[in-house]
Amino acid sequence: MSNKIACPLNYTMNLIGTKWKPLVLFHLIEGALRSGVLQKKVPGISNKMFTQTVRELEKDGLVVRKVFPVVPPRVEYSLTERGASLEAILRSLDTWGEEDCKDF
Repeated sequence: MSNKIACPLNYTMNLIGTKWKPLVLFHLIEGALRSGVLQKKVPGISNKMFTQTVRELEKDGLVVRKVFPVVPPRVEYSLTERGASLEAILRSLDTWGEEDCKDF
């Protein structure tokens, strides 16, 4: 088998295809957010799922976590260049949802 990915859509969905990942990424498009602020922008996400989601996004190189050496600790998340490259896809999904939900 060559180095080519068998299915690019499968690859992409493995990176961002959970319930929470696209939402977290979308809210970081405009810039870095503190952990608590970001979590509040994703209604319904538990602390455990939030932590798991941002850790996976960080591991996959889509998000960077910055810890500030202050008391109490301050944590901020932002998109990497790779994460920012998903902006058009995320905005398209948002636009589609906005248009589609008008019928319901």
